[in-house]
Amino acid sequence: MKDVYLFSGFLGSGKTSMLVDVLRQLKEEGYKPAVIMNELGEIPFDSQAVDDEVPLKEILDSCICCTGGEKTEAQIQTLLYEADFDVLIIETTGAAHPVEALDAVYSPLFAELLNIKGIVTVADSKRWLEREQLTPQARSLFLEQIRHAHLILANKSDLLTEAEKANVVFELQGLNPNAFILQTTNGRVPLKLLKNLQATALKKEIEPAQIGRHLHLSSRVIGFHKGFTQEEFEEWVRGLPPTVYRIKGYVPIEGMQYPMLFQYAYGLVQWMPEYMNMPPKIVMIGEDVQSISVIGEKKE
Repeated sequence: MKDVYLFSGFLGSGKTSMLVDVLRQLKEEGYKPAVIMNELGEIPFDSQAVDDEVPLKEILDSCICCTGGEKTEAQIQTLLYEADFDVLIIETTGAAHPVEALDAVYSPLFAELLNIKGIVTVADSKRWLEREQLTPQARSLFLEQIRHAHLILANKSDLLTEAEKANVVFELQGLNPNAFILQTTNGRVPLKLLKNLQATALKKEIEPAQIGRHLHLSSRVIGFHKGFTQEEFEEWVRGLPPTVYRIKGYVPIEGMQYPMLFQYAYGLVQWMPEYMNMPPKIVMIGEDVQSISVIGEKKE
């Protein structure tokens, strides 16, 4: 499986500085990294910071969490087919919502090949203290990027007083008590902290969640060995907790030759017929998804 990290944060927060330093650490430890960079403009300014020897794919002029979702899937498939790598880093735009970015990355077509390690959000500490000056939309996105992170870098801490540093950590912990918070400068983060993350829900009997693995926002692949009616499947979905944010994949439906494409978001479901024999599996994204009972499973 390929380890995958999502780097999140506003423009100017220090994501690219973190990326360059993490790539250096990975190569020093013998890893083969690859990078996908998402930029809203048509010119790939940030990608110039990545060495030529690192496999790089770019998503330009669109956001990974909306119109760029299909592009992201295509770029990951291309990397899996063409490139020799064992760690993939995806740097999102500052406009990317963490849940939707994770949704764009985690396709049922290759979900079992990826081990989503976590979302690392870089927060400009000064901007955090001055967040009330942001527009309501920008402030809301800033809070969401913090709330759903598995690791938070309180960056540019050298610009703060000791009292301000303490205040930043206190407020970030209040918004996201599950994430580890690292005060840093120039986006520096020890590789060990990244390795300890684990946002992919693994089978409990194989590898139980350990201390330091924050599974509050996680993803889970569910495979099916039998078919259902659409009504049965939708009844199961309606019974899921509100902390399930996204479901997408291919569901075997009785009477249908091929599994149907199923998508769920914001309480709404969508079915679309498929004309190929796609793998009968779905990807679920939400909080604590590993504990949810799956349709068709026998209760102990």
